[in-house]
Amino acid sequence: MIKEICVESYVEAVEGEKRGANRVELCDNLAQGGTTPSYGTIKKTIRDVKIPTFVIIRPRGGDFVYSDEEFEIMKEDIKICKELGVKGIVTGILDRNNHIDYVRLKELVDLAKPMEITFHKAIDEVENPVKEIKQLVELGIDRILTSGTKATALEGKEIINSMIKEAGDKIKIVVAGGVTIDNFQEVREYIPNEEYHGRKII
Repeated sequence: MIKEICVESYVEAVEGEKRGANRVELCDNLAQGGTTPSYGTIKKTIRDVKIPTFVIIRPRGGDFVYSDEEFEIMKEDIKICKELGVKGIVTGILDRNNHIDYVRLKELVDLAKPMEITFHKAIDEVENPVKEIKQLVELGIDRILTSGTKATALEGKEIINSMIKEAGDKIKIVVAGGVTIDNFQEVREYIPNEEYHGRKII
């Protein structure tokens, strides 16, 4: 079982590893839902932290509809992660109708491979995330991070469980949304799964 800790600094990543996290999602600016950390933060974290580190590729907070300029920034950040030897990235991109922008997403996936790719909580903005799983698998996405379109995993448990069932062994679902060390056993009881994510998961 994987417990992925979401952090917004090098110090938090080191501390998360010490406390027993299995993987790090490295961000900046978690007050805005997480944005891409600095080059220096990425470089030092993946050098010093031995557990896998996934880096969020998100040029700003707010929605997941990006301008051409922001899209170019995302591509440049993916190139940097690849050059540094990052294990995986976490990203997502929608169009103005809150549909997954598969054309642009494919460009990001093709650029990012062979790094692992998690499609983040942008999935919770779409009308029916279960229906998106097949196409995300075909595109080469490795994981989907979700709280089942709700604020917390426990509120979204029915949708998350449907996603896990649909995913089968084709793609991993990462359970997110208010998952903490205090409620972890409850979350796991209602949502049996292999991977969980949270700021305070350990």
